[in-house]
Amino acid sequence: MIDIKEKETKAYDALKTRFGYTNKLAAPRLVKVVVSLGTGKMTRTDKKKNEFVKGRLAKITGQIPSERSAKKSIASFKLREGEVIGHSVTLRKGRMYDFLSRLINIAIPRIRDFRGLSKESVDEMGNLTIGVKEHNVFPETSEEELKDVFGFAVTIVTTAKNREEGTAFLESIGVPFKKTETV
Repeated sequence: MIDIKEKETKAYDALKTRFGYTNKLAAPRLVKVVVSLGTGKMTRTDKKKNEFVKGRLAKITGQIPSERSAKKSIASFKLREGEVIGHSVTLRKGRMYDFLSRLINIAIPRIRDFRGLSKESVDEMGNLTIGVKEHNVFPETSEEELKDVFGFAVTIVTTAKNREEGTAFLESIGVPFKKTETV
């Protein structure tokens, strides 16, 4: 498997002439990866599903997720203040590189009908947000439990200054973007 950390250090050489970097600290680098999901109505009907989702997310990321609770009550949604409505994991350093390596090299190619990520997924700050529809694209999850499939969002946070810089940096570390066709 290709090491993301090595690619990140080589990205400086690939991007320094294009963006005019004078030292390695001016080049974009990875800060953190945030994996989050909302459980919503799923946990109200069955409390065991909340533990199931938390356990699966812990297996996928290698870190126990923190629970996210509702900040205020909303009667029309039957939501009470303090009720658990989601989970979130913030990965940094070693776990971040391991997760990104598995995401880019194993999980994304296993997505059905995958043709590449849209470059429009990169925001103005140079961060990428990906929606994973099925958690079972990761090899850590067992295939026999297909009845409880859930999706989550992965946000890759970089130090890029703008969208163009962020896209170029993410391409250089191996994120598979769609190829633009020229007519």
